[in-house]
Amino acid sequence: MTNETKTTYQLLCELAEGNPNETVSLDELLQHFRRSAFGPLLLISVLPAFIPLPTGAGAIAGPLVMLVGMQMLLTLSKPWLPHWLCRRGPSRGALQRFLGRSKRLFSWLERRIRPRLDIVIAYPAASAFTGLQLLLLGFLLALPIPFTNYPFGLLLMAYALGLLERDGGLMVLAWGVGITTVIGFAFLSEAAATWVTQWLA
Repeated sequence: MTNETKTTYQLLCELAEGNPNETVSLDELLQHFRRSAFGPLLLISVLPAFIPLPTGAGAIAGPLVMLVGMQMLLTLSKPWLPHWLCRRGPSRGALQRFLGRSKRLFSWLERRIRPRLDIVIAYPAASAFTGLQLLLLGFLLALPIPFTNYPFGLLLMAYALGLLERDGGLMVLAWGVGITTVIGFAFLSEAAATWVTQWLA
């Protein structure tokens, strides 16, 4: 079985094999996932949202998601990463824990995900639209909003799997939820600002 025919979960499991203390560099990740440019990078960027960390997970995942979003918004053909960032990445142990917790979710998703509506993935304007949403969602993820890491993580995973599996149907669904989320937080922020202004008046 070649990398082209393996599922996303199988490819991640291969990367997770080995010493739990070793680092899976972003360079290694991008070379392993040859079939997609931004999908695997986005998936790994979202990973901290699912792993308990001593510091805010969103503060780590959010800027990484924004980096992916900005490059897609600029319609780059492949990701650009600073040299120092290429050598960084999650530990194999963290990847193993993530895969252990999400095995059933991946199994459920992979029975439903398939290549379709390729124009949503390949068309430059559609890619830029996805990038804009990732930029906004990454910003929201980076904010210290309680209890949002997992919901944002699941939504961003849908974007990543849509890119990885070239599933335009899943991407359209992610667009709908993403737009609703951004608009919802915008209204909540405006309402909160109005309440604080009235309270201070």
